[in-house]
Amino acid sequence: MARWAPVAAVAAVTLALPPLLSANHLAIYILLGLAAMVTVGLSLLMGYAGQVSLGQASFYAIGGYTAGLLSVHSLPPLVGLLAAPLVSAAFATVVGVPLLRLRGHHLAFATLAMQLILLSLLSQADWAGGAIGLQGIPRLSVGGHEFADDTSYAYLVWAAVALTLLVARNVVASRPGRALRALATSETAAAASGVPVGRYRLTVFALAAAFAGLAGGIYAFYLGYLAPGSFPVLLSIEYVVMAVVGGLGTLWGALIGATAIILLVQVLNTLGTQPGMPSYAPSVLSYAGYGLLLVLVVLFLPHGIVPAARDRLTRFRARNRPAEPVAPEP
Repeated sequence: MARWAPVAAVAAVTLALPPLLSANHLAIYILLGLAAMVTVGLSLLMGYAGQVSLGQASFYAIGGYTAGLLSVHSLPPLVGLLAAPLVSAAFATVVGVPLLRLRGHHLAFATLAMQLILLSLLSQADWAGGAIGLQGIPRLSVGGHEFADDTSYAYLVWAAVALTLLVARNVVASRPGRALRALATSETAAAASGVPVGRYRLTVFALAAAFAGLAGGIYAFYLGYLAPGSFPVLLSIEYVVMAVVGGLGTLWGALIGATAIILLVQVLNTLGTQPGMPSYAPSVLSYAGYGLLLVLVVLFLPHGIVPAARDRLTRFRARNRPAEPVAPEP
């Protein structure tokens, strides 16, 4: 019961917040949930498979465009939402076969190039709306129930967050999850122990893309409009910062990191739009905020917020544990 108490508390707060938030804060709450979904997959990819991706927003875009295009062409919106993670995972599997042969910064640059190519293709594709964007995406409806307001989308988003956390937790706790932990420690040792390194890396890459695709599908129905500019390279970097700040390879770290970065961005945007500030102030402050926060975390919390908090809690419990009575000598 004590183990599940924090989960129950977070779930209760999550369910209670949407009716209490204003329209602007509710929109931020929805975007926070979408970012958390993407960050959960990226935390698995970087924390367990040891692969850095600077193009995670490309899978987010693929999921959004898949759901939007299918619904615009008269298919049920639920079909588009279900197809979004599948198409994103399939695309990640295809491109992952050559890309995952790379390591380190070479892989990071390759995923960044993948996103730039995708955005260029979307901006030139008339069937995707081109640079103007894909318009007329209907509202999501399931079984005759239409998600017509932000409150219903907030519940939908956080239900999807719970689903991604559950899937990720089951993967980590399974036998492949133990193999992934060995893979993160040493690929050579994992391969020597019989772990199919290439297959597991590709599987985690596709799973992270599926999480991003599901978030992108919900995003498409929530906004009703998509454009290549909705998925900039900065968004992929933002996801990486979220995963690193929260703690790679931890599920709670994805939520904590996404919350910290989203709230920081909102504070900096509010500060940058104050009277007298130049027009470029919000973007400059965002870059500076990302950089400063990342430097502080690397210097003082090198493993992220959640692992650092867990270590300090463990040391606190060890110091305050009552000493065992010493048995008298016979």
